[in-house]
Amino acid sequence: MATPLGWSQGGSGSVCLAFDQLRDVIESQEELIHQLRNVMVLQDENFVSKEEFHEIEKKLVEEKAAHAKTKALLAKEEEKLQFALGEVEVLSKQLEKEKMAFEKALSSVKSRVLQESSKKDQLITKCNEIESHIIKQEDILNGKENEIKELQQVISQQKQNFRNHISDFRIQKQQETYMAQVLDQKRKKATGTRRARSCQCSREK
Repeated sequence: MATPLGWSQGGSGSVCLAFDQLRDVIESQEELIHQLRNVMVLQDENFVSKEEFHEIEKKLVEEKAAHAKTKALLAKEEEKLQFALGEVEVLSKQLEKEKMAFEKALSSVKSRVLQESSKKDQLITKCNEIESHIIKQEDILNGKENEIKELQQVISQQKQNFRNHISDFRIQKQQETYMAQVLDQKRKKATGTRRARSCQCSREK
């Protein structure tokens, strides 16, 4: 390879080093130029004219005014909100009191209902007991009535037997009286006959 004019073979190492350093400088300059171009492009893109600046400034003032107006409205709304929250708090406390009073009244009503229900249950139990007792008494009365009917039938039968017995006794008594009368008549007749014979025998003697 030919050696460039003015370069010596002995100084080739120094020349390479210088060349590398020069190349690094060039690359750095190129990078700087590239960055500067980018900055120029950005400046071109972000460049605003005076008219545009005034327009933007006017809009900014308008936005600030609108913001202030909105802020004032927000403050009023916040004031209304605070007032409403105060009313809500008052209503909440009142509602809580009414709720407690309602719960107390409801508890009292429930207590009375339970008491009345207990009394009702007691009355129902008592009525059931009385009804059961009445049914038992009716059963006993029905049994007694049946016994009375049976006794009445027995008494009626006994009365009929007694009537029949009295009738038979009367007939027997009449028969006995009749037989006694007949026997008495026969006896009187026989006695008279004997007396007559006795008197006849006395006469004959």
